[in-house]
Amino acid sequence: MKSFEYTITDPVGIHARPAGLLVKEIKGYAGSTVTITKGEKSVNALKLMALMQMGIKQGDTVKVAVEGGDEEAVCAAIEAFFKANL
Repeated sequence: MKSFEYTITDPVGIHARPAGLLVKEIKGYAGSTVTITKGEKSVNALKLMALMQMGIKQGDTVKVAVEGGDEEAVCAAIEAFFKANL
């Protein structure tokens, strides 16, 4: 399992548009499971509604964990997505 932590910089946090883009990005990596954790809550990043219900706002730090095929490359790609969009 590979993981990284990221502090959200988007002024609105993870809302509908970036959450939808994130789900779309992750769907491109079949065979990998991406989990996002904030505090005590963890969700599968493919679950759009669960992701939005976490209430992740600007300044919150989340942990993103990747399990499955080619963890290194998938983790790097997801981290790049976070830096570009969140």
